[in-house]
Amino acid sequence: MRYIVIGAGAVGGTIGARLHQGGHEVLLIARGAHYEALRRDGLRLITPDSAETLDIPAADGPVPVQDDDVLILATKSQDTIAALAPWPSDLPVVCAQNGVDNEATVLRRFERVYGMCVWLPAQHLEPGVVEAHGFPYSGMLHVGRYPQGVDDLAEQIVTDLGKHGLVARTSPDVMRWKYGKLIGNLGNAADALLSRGPGMAEVVERARAEARTVLREAGIDFSTPEEELETRGHQVDVRPIEGSRRGGGSSWQSLARSSGSIEADHLNGEIVLLGRLHGVPTPVNEVLRREANRYAREKLPPGSMPLETLLALIDERSAAGSR
Repeated sequence: MRYIVIGAGAVGGTIGARLHQGGHEVLLIARGAHYEALRRDGLRLITPDSAETLDIPAADGPVPVQDDDVLILATKSQDTIAALAPWPSDLPVVCAQNGVDNEATVLRRFERVYGMCVWLPAQHLEPGVVEAHGFPYSGMLHVGRYPQGVDDLAEQIVTDLGKHGLVARTSPDVMRWKYGKLIGNLGNAADALLSRGPGMAEVVERARAEARTVLREAGIDFSTPEEELETRGHQVDVRPIEGSRRGGGSSWQSLARSSGSIEADHLNGEIVLLGRLHGVPTPVNEVLRREANRYAREKLPPGSMPLETLLALIDERSAAGSR
């Protein structure tokens, strides 16, 4: 079985590297300077206890497919449709992405869709290089058939993922775990916009409180932080890498790379959508969604919004919604 990893950045690059190290055939799909570096030099995977250059095949677009290919989609959610458009719809797709709407989007075109809940602290800021900060394992991955269940392919994927450097589990209710992860990811926009400090933590908790209220009103079940901590334990602790400074999460990295887009519509925006559908105000998530998109569009640097500015915008939105 060959794994085609579409989006070989922080998450996709780490998953592809670990599958390769486990003895599996892997093809990395990347673009631009990152693709050129992968093709020329291989993938440089740096972890807290090792640094290795891996000779993994790479391409910058679709290739002839094989009957046993599996697509692992690790792009940002805003790129899902474009990333999958060139690929045959009879291939299975694993959505190794934040957010909860990718699976439904993919299922419109692909028959076999699998959700993956990803806990994998990594960063990709330099072409050809991925830094994976998890220790002793790089990440923990829950995999299940969408919308629910576990089949033989899910079992095989989990077995393959678990051979080297990753912890993987089958999960018939994978979307429940992904909704829990969504709540955690609501802090990504604040992490990207603000300098870290106690004020940021307060904003994040307010965003998460809105989400819990909305999800309960919508009748959507979600995993809790306590469950996540019990499941993960100390298998994926964040450790420093010598000579490297871990800047921030995936949204912070989008601003740091001046990519021009960010995932906020599919994270904070998901809560805004559900709030509007169920009549629950979500001013914190609406402002975080709007401002993260503005920062990405205008290519502003991460951590450059004053906390006072963000709080004033939230207060303004809250007041407008109460009128």
